[in-house]
Order: sequence, then C-alpha cells, then structure tokens
Amino acid sequence: MFSVIQSIVIDLSLGEAMHSLASALFPICRSITGNGLRESLRIISSEIPLEIREVASGTAVFDWEVPREWNISDAYIKNSKGEKILDFRNSNLHVLNYSIPVHQHVTLAELKKHLHYDKEHPEWIPYRTSYYKEEWGFCMSYNQYCGLEDEMYEVCIDSTLMPGSLTYGECFIQGELSDEVLISSHICHPSLANDNLSGVSVATMIARKLLQSKPRYSYRFLFIPGTIGAITWLAQNEHVVPRIKHGLVASLLGGPGPFTYKKSRRGDTEIDQVAEFVLKSKSSTNNVIDFFPYGYDERQYCSPGFNLAVGCLSRTPFGQYDEYHTSADNLEYITTASLEDSYHTYLEIINVLESNKKYINVNPKCEPQLGRRGLYNQQGGDNDNQNFQLAALWILNLSDGEHTLVSICQKSKMSFNSINFAAQKLLECGLLREPDSDELPSRENSPLSLLR
Repeated sequence: MFSVIQSIVIDLSLGEAMHSLASALFPICRSITGNGLRESLRIISSEIPLEIREVASGTAVFDWEVPREWNISDAYIKNSKGEKILDFRNSNLHVLNYSIPVHQHVTLAELKKHLHYDKEHPEWIPYRTSYYKEEWGFCMSYNQYCGLEDEMYEVCIDSTLMPGSLTYGECFIQGELSDEVLISSHICHPSLANDNLSGVSVATMIARKLLQSKPRYSYRFLFIPGTIGAITWLAQNEHVVPRIKHGLVASLLGGPGPFTYKKSRRGDTEIDQVAEFVLKSKSSTNNVIDFFPYGYDERQYCSPGFNLAVGCLSRTPFGQYDEYHTSADNLEYITTASLEDSYHTYLEIINVLESNKKYINVNPKCEPQLGRRGLYNQQGGDNDNQNFQLAALWILNLSDGEHTLVSICQKSKMSFNSINFAAQKLLECGLLREPDSDELPSRENSPLSLLR
C-alpha cells in the first residue's frame, strides 16, 4: 500500500526547513513577471528539480495577453531637505507593484494622488498593484501619511516595463499512472509570508517527499504568478489538461486557524470528497465551503471550458485575517507548527487519494466464511479484532464497483486506516478484485459532464 505518511508526530526540523525557505524568499521583490520571480524559482530549484519556462510578452493566452515584463531596482520619496522619508530598500511593499518609472518633483497635493495607506491599521504598509493600468504610486503606513508636511517632494521609481516574458516553474513526478494530480501555488507576491510563501514552501516539501516515493498517480507542481500564470499555463498546455484528474491550490498555509477547503466547481469530485473526509476526521472546526468564482487560481482551473476537479485548501481564507495584503503578513505571522500541520494534512489527503479505490465483491451472495480464510481473528489498523470484522463486512457489502473506500468510511463512520487495511486483506485472499474499466460508472452522461 502506498503511503507517504510515516508518522503523525510533528517533525520540528521539517517546519524549520519550510520556514527557512520562506525566509530566503521573503526579501525578494516579486511580481507577475520579472527577475524577482526568476530568482525565487532558482531558490526553489535548489530543493526540487524544476523546469523553468518563459512565455514571451504579447503571447495570446485565451482572452488575455502575456504582459510586458516589469523590473525595479530602486524607489524613494525625499522631502525638501533631501531626506528619504520612504525607501523601497526598507520594504518592497512601499512601491505600487508594476509602477511605471517616474522621477520628478511634486507638491504634497499631487503626491497624495499616488499614495496608498490603510486607516484601520495605521502602522502597516498595504500591498497594492497596478498590473494592467499604467500608473505610478507608493504605499506607506497611515501614520507616515499623516506626518507629511506641505512642501515639495522628490519622487523616484527606477523601474522598467518592456517586452520580456512571463516565468513559471514546473516539477513533474511520474507515477504508475498517466493520470495526474495538480498542486498549484502562486508565487508572485512580494514580501508576504502567508500569502503565499507558506503555500510555496509546503508545496515544495511535498514535492520533495513524493520524489522519494513511488506514487500511483503522477504529480505536477506549478509555481506560477497568480491569475495570468494559470491562464498562461492552461493556454500552453491544453494537451495535458485531460490527464489532470484531481488538484489542489495551495495557499495561506502558515497562519493560525482551522483549515478551509473550497470545493471544485463540480462540487462532487473525488478530491472534494477526500479533502472533506480528511478535514472532518481531523477536527470539527475545519470548514468546507462551496465553489465561488473569485479567489485564487482554482477559478481558472474550474472555468467552464476546463471544469477540472481542483479545489483550494487553505487555513484562514484570503481577506479574512487582518494581516492579509499588508506588511504584517510577515515571517513572524507564519509558524513552524502551522506549516507542519499543513504539510501533514496535504500528505494525508494525498495518501487517501492514492489508496481510494473501488472494488468488487467476488462472492456477493451472502457473507463469505471469513474464518476459513484466516480473517476471523484478524486485527486491523486500529488493533481491534471486532473493528476489523465490522470493516470487512462493510467493504464486502458495499464493494459493488461504485463505492470508493472513502464513501465506505463515510457510511460506516470508521477510520480510513481500518477500512483500507481490511480491504487489502480481503484483496489478498481473493474476496475482492479491482473492477475492469468497463465496469466503472461513467460520468459522460451525467449532468455535470455537460458543463465541461
């Protein structure tokens, strides 16, 4: 039986490794294109083998176009005395991401037209972008804003916006099957630890773990700029899409709070069932919500033209914690404990997905005689003979080629370990078999298939 989970004991060195990776990536000024993105992908490639792809500016990707490449080397605001009152080198959040270059002297009234702040959190710097509208701007704390005097200011943003390319990273792990599981993380945000260096770090370590195993499914890990990156990848890889059977968008995995799983658009896919089963088995405080067409890149993978079985698994969702998209989403906000817990939860979902098969009872007329097959006193995954007998009876009764092991767990209220252990024993003694492909129910005529 495939298993990437060796123990539920938290490995502190693992949490420290993920936090260390996030720390190495944190100072880099990233955006949806540019050298900061490339530098970040090179750091990740020191942990896992990564194919780094470049897609030229101007390339048509469905209704979009790959934008011009943005890079920045410096930015500041100086007062009339020549003193820097705001410095990009102190925080790359100080610059409106994708600002066009500017170097001029302006009045306070003119400067204020280009300033962004957060009144509700007067000490924090907000994160703001202007990807598709050419303008310049700065972000500062509200306290800094209130301290500005009525004088002339020198503003400088030393940036470039010119033809280049969009960069993304891809790690592919070949399994026994050509069917794929997609794990996607956005990597475009600068100096925001939870959103989404936490997701990037967890996904990287999961890939490293799977590289050491022999999975049944193949796995494709994407490290992409948000929105335009997913759109670009889908446009460039339509031939790959039919192989993607399950997927998760990994984001916001280092902060406090329970997990929230956002279902795929279809809502009843195997990844939806497995993720909900694992989360509810772990804690009743974990949340499962329906799909809605806003959020992270699940909305691209679940667009009606693709309708992939891709959900999003986070801790506290985007916009629901005060630190979101501010300078307070820093390395102190994410913890090794949360990163470890997220890592193990993702691996548990993968472990269940790998083992979640359908079987057929080869002796369906009444209960088979378990005793003469050495199964009557068998102890199961929970070291309980009675538990094993009950698990075996549930499996035999529901193994009709339509019920997965997870669905049997849900009906029986038994653990996946118990059900899976019993299934393997019944398979070994010939009481179960895997169905042929023509015995499996087809989704082609289901109402949901018509949305694909």
